[in-house]
Amino acid sequence: MARCGLGRAFTRTVRFTMIPATLNSYLFISVVLFAIGLIGVLIRRNTLVVFMCLELMLVASTLALVTFSRFNGTMDGNVFVFFILTVAAAEVAVGLAIIVALFRQRQTIQIDQLNSLKN
Repeated sequence: MARCGLGRAFTRTVRFTMIPATLNSYLFISVVLFAIGLIGVLIRRNTLVVFMCLELMLVASTLALVTFSRFNGTMDGNVFVFFILTVAAAEVAVGLAIIVALFRQRQTIQIDQLNSLKN
């Protein structure tokens, strides 16, 4: 309960009720995050933005796994998420190293200008 108002004469009590989150609401958020990531990968031309959108897609899939795990009452999804996050950490390290090496070599990170593997 929270109190709102100005002084004693205008004080009233407000009750907040929480709406329980359902399986559909978590999956909807997961689908929206995955769609934003997919659109970002398909539309954007900056390597760093594409990399961040790929990570957003990975987070959306982990959210779906945790959701199914919680609503099924098992820990299987949580175990998968642990492995996904460790792989994602390695992916970030290697991916950013590749992006830095590309920038040092070509002086750009735009995908349109990185179209050949020469030099």
